[in-house]
Amino acid sequence: MKNILMIGAGRFGRYTSMKLHDLGHQILIVDKDEERINKVLPYVAEAQIGDSTDRAFMETLGIPDYDICFVAIGDDFLSSLETTFLLDELGAKMIISRATSGSQEKFLLRNGATAVVFPERQMGNWCAIRYSSDNISNYIELMDGYSIVEVDVPAAWDGKRIGELDVRRRYQITILGIKNHVMDMNIGTDTVLHLGQHMLILGKHENIQKSFAL
Repeated sequence: MKNILMIGAGRFGRYTSMKLHDLGHQILIVDKDEERINKVLPYVAEAQIGDSTDRAFMETLGIPDYDICFVAIGDDFLSSLETTFLLDELGAKMIISRATSGSQEKFLLRNGATAVVFPERQMGNWCAIRYSSDNISNYIELMDGYSIVEVDVPAAWDGKRIGELDVRRRYQITILGIKNHVMDMNIGTDTVLHLGQHMLILGKHENIQKSFAL
């Protein structure tokens, strides 16, 4: 379990807090808007109404005690930047800040952010890839051009063993798991594929596209 400081109770902050709660982490959420705070109260251990650009207020939070500080402010970049800078000055261990552009990312990284996330960009990429293909059921983008995708077993692979297909050599992809109703990661070269199943595939996205004509 980690102690999390979430600054900003808008949609991004709220949904991130809900998931962190599901994962068993303790969250303190801060926002200037009481109405937004009230929407997330069931998912956090503590909530405070306050201005994250106010040094005196932030000093009362004990910033070094948190494993991760999220700056989820979405509608006021100056406040996001000031908050990120202040968290860094007050000894935050890790600062994850939200941005909407590359220029914002540069400013945030120069002023203390450990990492920067682009929720709208990342969701846009996911939607474009997921829904522009008839074969993809799910998609996770990794680093350096790699992806994990959930795809249907092609008709040409029906009844064939994974080892027989030799996908690593022929397609430069790896089958991580097979899904009927639940995902089975305990597979090997003798595992037989069938139509109607889904496969969890790891590889560079261009290789996955070529392999399954996505």
